[in-house]
Amino acid sequence: MTATATGKRAQTKDRNRQALLDAAREVFTEMGFGAASIRDIVRRTDLASGTFYNYFPDKQSIFRAVLEERTTVLRARLREVRAQTGTVEDVTHAGFDAYFRFIAEDRPMFEMLRRNAGTVRTLFDTPSRELGVLELLDDLRALVARGLLSPALDLEALSAAINGVGFELAIRMSESDEPDVERMARFASELFLGGIERLSAGA
Repeated sequence: MTATATGKRAQTKDRNRQALLDAAREVFTEMGFGAASIRDIVRRTDLASGTFYNYFPDKQSIFRAVLEERTTVLRARLREVRAQTGTVEDVTHAGFDAYFRFIAEDRPMFEMLRRNAGTVRTLFDTPSRELGVLELLDDLRALVARGLLSPALDLEALSAAINGVGFELAIRMSESDEPDVERMARFASELFLGGIERLSAGA
């Protein structure tokens, strides 16, 4: 097989996979994870029914892949925002604000969260989410190195807590027709800043 043929085959595979992901997001949003079937997803594409299994083994895997696709973009946004801020207060508020704003403005993702909150809680154990926790941990360690955060804090616990609270509040926010991003970001950041201050004082 020539390099050109190999390249075209790879492009076709990428297109097919993306078509399935786009179709899955639509189906899960409209029908909900429980009611949706693999057949419903494939029908939204021009692919043969058996093609699905060349890319995903089951319905759960494509649901996770849809979440993973958007979470990867979100992670990059968060790292960029945190890198541009200075104090712990700035980092905390800017991070939550960027997180909630991304979800509120990404309407396809927002509507999918709204329709599938319970399933997202159950299945959202994607590698990208775990990487997000580790990346936040790295950024917290950078704040410690700059003398802006107490080295006595349990940074691993803090990173996991921030990620978990952000996720749960995002799910709650998706239940509203008019999500108040600023209010949610202020609540989350003040919650953690108060906790950080108290833990630092007692260290």
